Amino acid sequence: MEHKIYTPEDFKEGQILLFDKPLGWTSFQLVNKVRWLIRKSCHIKKIKVGHAGTLDPLASGLLLICTGKFTKKIEELQGQVKEYTGTFTLGATTPSYDMETEVNETFETEHISEEDIIGATFEFIGVIDQVPPVFSALKKDGKRMYEYARNGEAIEIPSRKVEITEFEITEVRFPEVDFRVVCSKGTYIRSLANDFGKTLGTGAYLSSLRRTKIGGFLVEDALDVTGFENLLP
Repeated sequence: MEHKIYTPEDFKEGQILLFDKPLGWTSFQLVNKVRWLIRKSCHIKKIKVGHAGTLDPLASGLLLICTGKFTKKIEELQGQVKEYTGTFTLGATTPSYDMETEVNETFETEHISEEDIIGATFEFIGVIDQVPPVFSALKKDGKRMYEYARNGEAIEIPSRKVEITEFEITEVRFPEVDFRVVCSKGTYIRSLANDFGKTLGTGAYLSSLRRTKIGGFLVEDALDVTGFENLLP
């Protein structure tokens, strides 16, 4: 994909910028960095910059960042179908359903065949009820879920309807299982990992995640921070 040099006017009028968020960064950190780079290179005091759909620090991949008048498109972009690839690790669980927290329980996996793993994906195709992870940024009574979780407070989280249109296993390297998922807004892949383990009669947690697509936007067309800096005036 060809990228052009941006002008200050471009950012004010509005841009949808495609970024490949690095591992370890929060979505908020990347937005802040982009805002700072635009202000510095374009000598703009104030510019609206926001992202369309949070990506966890432990995930990499496509993050859409909107500037100027295009920040009004954020809600519409957040509603688009998303594609992820990643890895589940079978035989164990963590409280956060990913690698943010340590393994808290281990399970037998001897009973599971590759056919079982592939067959389990069909349980999740379509509209399903999913319970978000307790370690999430969702709010309850004005407080984020992960704040309750870190304080060791028990909290009931209601399930929500999400839709998974595609779910395929791309490789099995026991105990690791690589997958590709196409899903609706609001789907937690960490919760999918946890539920997938339960379906197989074992435990599972998310050990890697990459967002590859949002609607028609592809991660192959995304920039890293250095690539973006090279397009600034």
